[in-house]
Amino acid sequence: MLTKRIVPCLDIKNGRTVKGVNFVNLIDAGDPVELAKEYATHGADELVFLDISATQEARKTTKDMVLKVAEQVNIPFTVGGGISSIEDVCILLKNGADKVSVNSSAVKRPQLINELSEKFGSQCIVVAIDAKQVNDEWKVHLAGGTIETELNLFDWAQEVEQRGAGEILFTSMDHDGTKNGFANEALARLSKMVNIPIIASGGAGSIQHFSDAFTKGKADAALAASVFHFGEIEIIQLKKELQKLNIPVRL
Repeated sequence: MLTKRIVPCLDIKNGRTVKGVNFVNLIDAGDPVELAKEYATHGADELVFLDISATQEARKTTKDMVLKVAEQVNIPFTVGGGISSIEDVCILLKNGADKVSVNSSAVKRPQLINELSEKFGSQCIVVAIDAKQVNDEWKVHLAGGTIETELNLFDWAQEVEQRGAGEILFTSMDHDGTKNGFANEALARLSKMVNIPIIASGGAGSIQHFSDAFTKGKADAALAASVFHFGEIEIIQLKKELQKLNIPVRL
């Protein structure tokens, strides 16, 4: 059985790690390079590094920051934010990223997913989907959650798989930062509909929430930020508890 992955997320703005609730009210959470180094040595399976304002500010992910982080870690490392071309991906992979995450640019031009997966391999391409419930329907949002689209979460997930995405990072905007648990019903539905790994994001507040994401939500990986950044949950302790619950993790 494949082990479940624990993935700290580093949301970056102006060179600092930040964290908010429901995508707003951001507060400083520390130096991304130091946090990345700490997570890599304390049991994280992967890292996700998202330059959260890159799309809104119409600029590229900070490639120098990627290089600094990559120099400090020996675990797989995904980078996202403002990626819209093969050239962008070439630069990030050259600077040490293992995978890239595309979101707004893929919605605006879905063929981008095909181009990137054909060029770099699907294992390198993560499609991030930010969605929230609007009139009982999960609607995809863009640009750090600021723009609502007509796209349905589940329809879009199936399309990105068909276009060559190797993984989906699903963030429930309704659950983000609330620490009330992941969107397990939506996760379970997603995992039934697609055959690529699903990373659960939004809502981690306790060890039980991670357990639920894997058992009820059928997620392949669980991503969290503030509970790790502020020392509320230690990754090694989390993994030991998950192991006791017969959830396969790498210790």
